[in-house]
Amino acid sequence: MNKYRTHTCGELNQSHKGDKIILSGWINKKRDHGNLLFIDLRDNYGLTQCVIDKDNVIFKEIEKLPLETVIKIEGKVIERTKETVNKKIETGQIEISIENFESLGSTKELPMPVFSDQEYAEEIRLKYRFLDLRRKKIHQNIILRSKVISFIRSEMQKFGFLEFQTPILTSSSPEGARDFLVPSRLNPGKFYALPQAPQQFKQLIMVSGFDKYFQIAPCFRDEDARADRSPGEFYQLDIEMSFVEQEDIFNIVEKLFINLFKNFSDKKILHEKFPKISYEDAMLKYGSDKPDLRNPLIISDITKIFYREDIKFEIFKKLVKSGSVVRCLVTKNTKDKPRSFFDGIDKWAKEQGSSGLAYFTLEKNDTISGKGPVGKFFSEDSILEIMKQTKAEIGDTILLSCGKQHDVEKILSQTRAKLANELNLIDDNCFSFCWVVDYPIFEIDEVSNKIIFSHNPFSMPQGDINNIDLSKPLNLKAYQYDIVCNGIELSSGAIRNHIPELMYKLFEIAGYSKNNVDENFSGMINALSYGAPPHGGIAPGLDRIVMLLADEKNIREVTMFPMNQNAQDLMMNAPSNVSDQQLKELNLAIRKKS
Repeated sequence: MNKYRTHTCGELNQSHKGDKIILSGWINKKRDHGNLLFIDLRDNYGLTQCVIDKDNVIFKEIEKLPLETVIKIEGKVIERTKETVNKKIETGQIEISIENFESLGSTKELPMPVFSDQEYAEEIRLKYRFLDLRRKKIHQNIILRSKVISFIRSEMQKFGFLEFQTPILTSSSPEGARDFLVPSRLNPGKFYALPQAPQQFKQLIMVSGFDKYFQIAPCFRDEDARADRSPGEFYQLDIEMSFVEQEDIFNIVEKLFINLFKNFSDKKILHEKFPKISYEDAMLKYGSDKPDLRNPLIISDITKIFYREDIKFEIFKKLVKSGSVVRCLVTKNTKDKPRSFFDGIDKWAKEQGSSGLAYFTLEKNDTISGKGPVGKFFSEDSILEIMKQTKAEIGDTILLSCGKQHDVEKILSQTRAKLANELNLIDDNCFSFCWVVDYPIFEIDEVSNKIIFSHNPFSMPQGDINNIDLSKPLNLKAYQYDIVCNGIELSSGAIRNHIPELMYKLFEIAGYSKNNVDENFSGMINALSYGAPPHGGIAPGLDRIVMLLADEKNIREVTMFPMNQNAQDLMMNAPSNVSDQQLKELNLAIRKKS
């Protein structure tokens, strides 16, 4: 018999009444009722209430123990009276009459409470993460994460995928984010890079003749933190398949996600066949390629209307003539909202860096008109045309933005989210997935004004690959796709360009010479020259998946040992200084700032 426990703190019930048992765990809470001392004992599996009478010879000794002391308790299972049953815990119908105890692990004074899930300063939580992880909510989140990963592994194996591990020490490559570099001791002056993703390796696996690969892959990117992105490292479900088209990837991922989300959440899935939205439509209708389809608000482009003579809104008309666009949002039946509500939205928009939002509410007296600051500039005919294009009705409010297309998309995307929140339009009890497809291969870099890859440089262009017109590169679209859920991008993927000659041509458009490609992607471009199958894949982010299932807003809440916003591990004191001897072995020297 295990000397520390006969049972866990989550399994005892009425069927154990009268049994002599041993439990071990942490003192979660104590309640002194004068004659009786109640102790909630906690382990990984749950809570059990234990009780000791003051006449017991060990009463004073156990009374002195601070919370979070690790103890072993020996005692007898007794049934609780009806009025003391606790239906909130699995063991709530019984308690343990303490006969003996042993202290297994003492504790210092706690820097933060463990028995409650109240908010606490991030610095304290991360410095004492081992204590933070004892708290119920985050402890359950990490257990959920483990179960999700196990479920995914099982599902992928059912789908016929094999799990392989790819190298962590590899070569640096220009994939978008900054690399983490590792100096080589045996090759002075040279560096490994931690992989931003197993992108090249998983393609090489396909070239090697394996058909379906997956991996729970660690990825490393020297990026700034966000609520939905960890600084430094994250995990993804890496997938690659041979002899597939885009739809084959979609079918696998949709089956996996439906099974996964149904298994771990009671929320409904709005569309079990995920809608497909072109990148162009996503930017037009939602102002973002990460649309939250739970939000019913739709953006409309009404630029052409501002060429009408009967519109006297001269500020917008002048901007339109100089190349600006006008787009608008329609809020349904908001005629009863006070002017201060929309003035507040306008003020907020200016605080986000935009020029603000014009607005008017549709009303009908003798004629149809616009009520609000700019309504007087629109004739009845022009308003009818706006209503036709936007499907607006009397009582709705039109909010307009005018400017450069990128700026208008940005502010209306933000406004769409804010209005949905303010008007309580979003059903939080559902998941709404979609695919965003047909990404352009290239875009213009706003800083350099040069053509660059917009998404993934290894993607296959759409169309007849033997007769692709490369003379207008900005018109080229790729078999690239993102999967989005509730406004959160879970993954990017693509059908890969497996034809070296075509890859050289596309990289040349983005400013890479043949020598550049051979040098930066030598392993892959060489392998593709020896008979590569058509292949494609995707890599959903595990952290974001668990964040959605746990209904958390910050990825830190589902990551066991996260870093802070400055990419520092406060618990392990990383990054840290290294000794002169270590630097010498690596042929490195630190140049101090003057």
